[in-house]
Amino acid sequence: MTRIVIKELVFDSWNRNHIQKHNVTIEEIVKAGHNIIYHKQSYQQRYVAIGRCGPRLLSLVIKRVSVGKYYLITARDASKKERKKVYEKEQENYSCF
Repeated sequence: MTRIVIKELVFDSWNRNHIQKHNVTIEEIVKAGHNIIYHKQSYQQRYVAIGRCGPRLLSLVIKRVSVGKYYLITARDASKKERKKVYEKEQENYSCF
């Protein structure tokens, strides 16, 4: 699978209001977007990308607009299943050294 590189996240009034319901700030989302550990393709050409913002793992649901530019649909804390995938991926990366 191709690695997602987020250079720019598109925010509008709708997604800004929506992320407030999940107690996530724009700064946390941007930081997590630059620290993507795991991602998978979802439905309707969307991706679920899990990134780290300090000790917090965030799930970003994004849709590609252009190369490196993604529209943020929502962001929330990663689920237990998503966290497990991230921990497995991190272990994989550390065992290579």
